[in-house]
Amino acid sequence: MAKDCSFDVVSEFDRQELVNAVDQVKRDVASRFDLKDSGSSVELEADKTITITTSDEMKLKNINDILQSKLVKRNLSIRILEPQPVENALGGKVRQVFKLRKGLTQELAKKIVADIKDSKKKVQASIQGDQVRVSGKDKDDLQEIIRLLRSNEDKYDYPLQFTNYR
Repeated sequence: MAKDCSFDVVSEFDRQELVNAVDQVKRDVASRFDLKDSGSSVELEADKTITITTSDEMKLKNINDILQSKLVKRNLSIRILEPQPVENALGGKVRQVFKLRKGLTQELAKKIVADIKDSKKKVQASIQGDQVRVSGKDKDDLQEIIRLLRSNEDKYDYPLQFTNYR
């Protein structure tokens, strides 16, 4: 009797790595010549948002570049950042909030399940909260599904991880 194999498709990030990346950005902003006296700040708020406040849009762009490079160095996808529009803050400053993406949305989960069904592989996909469970009898089919989802990651515009592979 063949046993079913499975894996989960999730979208999450390592919280501690994110905290470390934001701390490194704060240190860089405090020490960089062009950003040192600009009154810039980078705040991580309850694992939901990162807020950058600075004196002008050029410095905002520079800090955003630093943030993205620190995330990449710590193996975090920059797709976890969902940028909101730049807004004016008090004192003539500008602010940008980045929402952090964690967990698959219902629409994305449905799109992933539809893509898996369209692949015509002998696997089953089911939505379980903010993740998708894919199961099947053949491990090779599951490997093909992982390759398919990795190749479509640009289309989803979401960071995907594959966990609980059994």
